Amino acid sequence: MRYKCLIFAATLSLSLFSIASAAPDASLARLQQQLEFVAHASDGVVGMSAVHLESRRSVSVRGTEGFPMASAFKIPIAIQIMKLVDEGKLNLDKMASVTQADLHPGSGELTELFFHPGLSLSLSNLMELALVISDNSAADILLREAGGPAAVTARMKALDFNGIRVDRSTALLISDWIGAKDLPPEDQWNKGLWQRLYDSVPEREHMRARRIETSDPRDTATPEDMTRLLSRLWAKDLLTPQSSETLLDMMARCQTGRSRIKGLLPAGTEVAHKTGTLGGVANDIGVITLPNGAGHVAISIFTKGSNAPEEQADRAIAEIARTVYDYFVLVPDGQVTNGK
Repeated sequence: MRYKCLIFAATLSLSLFSIASAAPDASLARLQQQLEFVAHASDGVVGMSAVHLESRRSVSVRGTEGFPMASAFKIPIAIQIMKLVDEGKLNLDKMASVTQADLHPGSGELTELFFHPGLSLSLSNLMELALVISDNSAADILLREAGGPAAVTARMKALDFNGIRVDRSTALLISDWIGAKDLPPEDQWNKGLWQRLYDSVPEREHMRARRIETSDPRDTATPEDMTRLLSRLWAKDLLTPQSSETLLDMMARCQTGRSRIKGLLPAGTEVAHKTGTLGGVANDIGVITLPNGAGHVAISIFTKGSNAPEEQADRAIAEIARTVYDYFVLVPDGQVTNGK
């Protein structure tokens, strides 16, 4: 399959080259067609948005439709934290206590390795865990420090990202997705609770909950607003330069989703990104650095409603990313680069 994808990418590059030589506007329209073709190859619903940051030329598929963010919601949380730092209301050196009730389900090291009470971590370390390895417990502690979901959503609205909303912690989001009922009070949560709770949900109820959550407006983002957020983060006009660099450095070291945006890109391509994964949902958002001075591309790719193995969504994301990459390498400023 990887071989077929590479053939697809190479064929696409030649197609884009020939069209770009004749008419740059036609080539952008052709890119749109290619992206829609790849998107429809998935069994789920695919949405994407990409902007070449230097030329501001853009393309999108279902760009204004809301998609579940899953762990991509950690970027809006991180933005809120860093805005509070920039405003002098929070310090990344602040230590946050981690209790048994903070050990939430899903990906991460805290839940796996923390066995005894007495742990405190700085907000910097929690941010590293949340963005680099997608630790859910760290993200939920950061969400609390950020003022909660309503504060993050209010920040997004204040920054003119009305298509991005955060409504729940990962613990509540995953529980709703699975269909778990009657959660005990939060101060009674512990890492042994979650698997017992989830195992008690009948498969039919779980699938019903998944279908409901796929169309739930909570904890969603539109591809276009997420790409605008990434664009402004890269431009360093969303946060101070220091705070911007802090987040982008962590995103550049993201260890998840190696077969998504980065999956078909040339080895060594720099990508600052964040993934999201949750039953039937696979996402990847980030900024790609193009070779030979061709600039940068902010890109958000979301999928939902898939019943196929996760690898299929990963391939769709990788093919979309490679399609966009090839186009903007060949046509970085609306003019073909003569094969460079």
